[in-house]
Amino acid sequence: MASPMTRQQRLVLAVAVLASFVAFLDGTVVTVALPAIDEELGGGLTTQQWVVDAYLITLGALILLAGSVSDAFGRIVVLRIGLIGFGIASVAIAAAPDPIVLIIARALQGAAGAFLVPSSLALITSTFRGAAQGRAIGIWTALTTCAMLTGPVIGGLFVDLLSWRLVFLINVLPIAITLWLLTRLTHRDVRRPDASIDWLGAALCTLGLGGFVFALIEQPNLGWGSPAILIPGIGGLAMFIAFLLRQRTVRSPILPLDLFRVRNFWTGNVATAFVYGALSLNGFVVGVYLQQGAGLSATLAGLASLPGTVLLILLSSRVGALSGRFGPRLFMTVGPLVMAAGALLLLTVRDDFSYWTQVLPGILVFGLGISLTVAPLTSAILGAIDTDRSGIASAVNNAVSRVAGLIVIALLATIVGGSLDLDGFHRAAIVTAALMAVGGLVSFAGIRNPPRVTTPVVDQAQ
Repeated sequence: MASPMTRQQRLVLAVAVLASFVAFLDGTVVTVALPAIDEELGGGLTTQQWVVDAYLITLGALILLAGSVSDAFGRIVVLRIGLIGFGIASVAIAAAPDPIVLIIARALQGAAGAFLVPSSLALITSTFRGAAQGRAIGIWTALTTCAMLTGPVIGGLFVDLLSWRLVFLINVLPIAITLWLLTRLTHRDVRRPDASIDWLGAALCTLGLGGFVFALIEQPNLGWGSPAILIPGIGGLAMFIAFLLRQRTVRSPILPLDLFRVRNFWTGNVATAFVYGALSLNGFVVGVYLQQGAGLSATLAGLASLPGTVLLILLSSRVGALSGRFGPRLFMTVGPLVMAAGALLLLTVRDDFSYWTQVLPGILVFGLGISLTVAPLTSAILGAIDTDRSGIASAVNNAVSRVAGLIVIALLATIVGGSLDLDGFHRAAIVTAALMAVGGLVSFAGIRNPPRVTTPVVDQAQ
């Protein structure tokens, strides 16, 4: 029988859940708010792309830095700073008078958010041990998953009944509660003054991604021949290459390249790039088109993907157990191919729109596919690396998924042909299916199942 948690353990778990909930919730509410943002502030598809990608650029680049910063300054200190920064950025977004201020605030929000989830999990792993740690992480996973489930619906209700601006103020109350709970903690914050922080590497990564993404998003407006596209595009690519080269020689790299010598790790991350790029594309396009193209309210658009999320929650644990028994390769191959089929079912969407016959079947098939994919993908990547490096391995995989998403969203105008009308929606569905299919094929070709652990049979005749 599991021993009950102490008061301090309950406080740590509450802090970890609330801090992570804020980050997960913000990631799911924004898509349903994009049409309302465009209607009030203008800027069209380009502004919508930047609202998503400004957040992902800083989040994807700085999440690699979170571990070393937490080691140097203490997890509680970094978590407190992240929460305050996230709250201030949320207020700035809600008050944004124009797209520029909104985009800058989203970038600051992403920078703050990069330190929330890693610091939260680090608090749990440093406070709980053994079976209690597994139980705590299970509770954390279940409650933060609720953000995925409720985020689009809550966002839609706020957009329809109140204002898109208030969508971003949802975070303020849980942030305030978490900051108050932090004052009640007697948990000893561990610091390593000798910890090395690669600030230059983080800057190269952030600016490199920023310049490259700027070129991808703005090129439909300015053209590839424009110096305003070529200079940041080439400069960003050069800085990102410099970042990778630096990681080979710096004493404490934020992206340890030696991890990629492990077959399942590098193959799994390549599959992650294709699968999560496709997931980002599908989530953006479905959330926006159902409002702007099909005429659904923001609330109904938020509810539209709910059946797939419910399937993910119901099946993930069972699929994870089956993956542990039979190996991840089969699931990582079949899952993305099933999602590809689900994306192709969205080609049935027509001008005479019907959610029940044209969208729901694809959402259900897509949900089944993602349920088959997520747990095996995570276990294959983290299981390939020694447990003492699982933290950085998880951070790298998280960063890969974020960067894949931001690059695909940056290419959105090119993918949909400049406008997210019905034809653009169909183009996006085909590209989503193609990316998923490649992700499945990469897994089939590259992933290797770990050897099964067999229990030796004792000869009772001896």
